[in-house]
Amino acid sequence: MLTLLFPMAAMAGVNVEGVRIWPAPDHTRLVLDVADKVDHKVFALSGPSRLVIDLENTTLKADFDKLDLSGSPVKRIRSAPRNGNDLRVVLDLKSDIKPRSFQLEPNQQYGHRLVVDLIDEGGLKARKPSEPTVTENANGKRDIIVVVDAGHGGEDPGAIGPRGTREKDVVLRMSKTLAELIDAKPGYTAKLTRTGDYYIDLRSRTLLARKHNADLFVSVHADAFRTPQPRGASVFALSQRGATSETARWLAKTENRSDLIGGAGGVSLDGRDDMLAGVLLDLSMTASINSSLGVGDSILGRLGSVAKLHKKGVEQAAFAVLKSPDIPSVLVEAGFISNPKEEQNLSSAWYREKLSQAVFRGIDDYFQKTPPPGTLLAWQKQNGRGDGSVSQYRIRRGDTLSGVARENQTTVSELMQYNGLNDDRVMVGQTIRIPAS
Repeated sequence: MLTLLFPMAAMAGVNVEGVRIWPAPDHTRLVLDVADKVDHKVFALSGPSRLVIDLENTTLKADFDKLDLSGSPVKRIRSAPRNGNDLRVVLDLKSDIKPRSFQLEPNQQYGHRLVVDLIDEGGLKARKPSEPTVTENANGKRDIIVVVDAGHGGEDPGAIGPRGTREKDVVLRMSKTLAELIDAKPGYTAKLTRTGDYYIDLRSRTLLARKHNADLFVSVHADAFRTPQPRGASVFALSQRGATSETARWLAKTENRSDLIGGAGGVSLDGRDDMLAGVLLDLSMTASINSSLGVGDSILGRLGSVAKLHKKGVEQAAFAVLKSPDIPSVLVEAGFISNPKEEQNLSSAWYREKLSQAVFRGIDDYFQKTPPPGTLLAWQKQNGRGDGSVSQYRIRRGDTLSGVARENQTTVSELMQYNGLNDDRVMVGQTIRIPAS
């Protein structure tokens, strides 16, 4: 009897029950919800540009016409039965793309899925190193670049709380808030790895940090556990075991050597023999981990004033996003989204703002003590113009002078007098000086 079930299931075929599309800057992800694993072929055609997806023994139950194709390279999607039991899906494209397909197992939110990535190779090639950012009136000194990475995204929701709150949404909102706070402080510039609801693979996140010549990479997540009790924020840096495996991976791929150490330090392994390259890598990785532990400890010190800490010290693990040999990298777990109270907190803009402020203050504490050479903060420290005398603040959207005064424990009248202001109106982007308290 069992032997008859398998051919009957095969004859029944697989249904395409749903479809989603996730446009990103350098690729677009098309996801087909299928009832089970499906045999398929994907190939691209030119003149005109098309992508063909052939699915064996498959029936279409989803409606492609309801998809919003804006922001994607897809003009329209056509489909038709083929060879009796098969399905052919054709994507009419605006330009040629490189396709990639794979299948995903069921998760908390979705069942079996066939994923087709439309990769814009022109967009990938355009990832050239960015020029240093210089704050206005900074004597030509560059800003400290902090790359903020919102975990998960797109088809990957991350952890899901008891009330259905998705990690990918919470951490994107918090990352944007953190980036605004960083940009508001003269001497700093923030860059986001993702600005919308799409997925970036883990290695590409660290490549983006390298592209921006980052001084620090901060990945924002929300933890989860199988029971609702655990709670508290955490900070992670790379473990030594993770560093060892990463060194071996880089040395094994000779094409990496010319651009391996492309962060703010800028050391190339191009043309080095294996022994020297290994020594340079080890030194760079050790320095990166030490800096990561330093900035992580500084962030924890500030987080402890606004949230319960899950662990008192910086934890270390082999997270892929922390494995940049040349850029100090930390992963901030903002709390346990699996804990009902913390899920409620993380859903609150007020609480996310408090967490973001604590994270940035921790970052700033660290860089005020050990500013990278050539930066505005390094120049201010050398010339006695750091936190000990006068600080500055760049006005961002939603700010009021009374709010800035309250945050910096001063008064509106004192800020007006100190900055020569005739009234309490401020403009987005305006830089004001804050008197020492």
